[in-house]
Amino acid sequence: MYQFIKDADHYVLSVDNHESLMTALARFCEEQHILSAVIGGLGAICEATFRFLDPATKQYVDKTFSEQMEITNLTGNVSEKDGKPYLHVHITASRRDYTCVGGHLLDARISGACELVVDAYPKLAPGRRADAETGLNLYKF
Repeated sequence: MYQFIKDADHYVLSVDNHESLMTALARFCEEQHILSAVIGGLGAICEATFRFLDPATKQYVDKTFSEQMEITNLTGNVSEKDGKPYLHVHITASRRDYTCVGGHLLDARISGACELVVDAYPKLAPGRRADAETGLNLYKF
């Protein structure tokens, strides 16, 4: 599912071809007991599902793109919710015609490679709380 190397609290992670990016990342964080981190990366995917929150209705709208794309930027963070790693990841992906799609990532299927860096902060453990006003799970300090 993935391979990694580690230096102190810094990880370089490679997600295997054809794997679910978010499943692999969640499993990695669980297995390494990471509850606070920042994530960055790039790679290639053949499918991605994005989520958009409509602030007027507080309803989520999901959209899946099934085509070969390059991850031009992946950024996110890890915090704790209900005792487990909570992933908040956004990506921008370029298409064959050089246009881009992006936003909050629900999941993506690797098609080629996915290279990530995860910088953990073991002494920080921000949690998440549901915020009724925004409909989001916000940091809880």
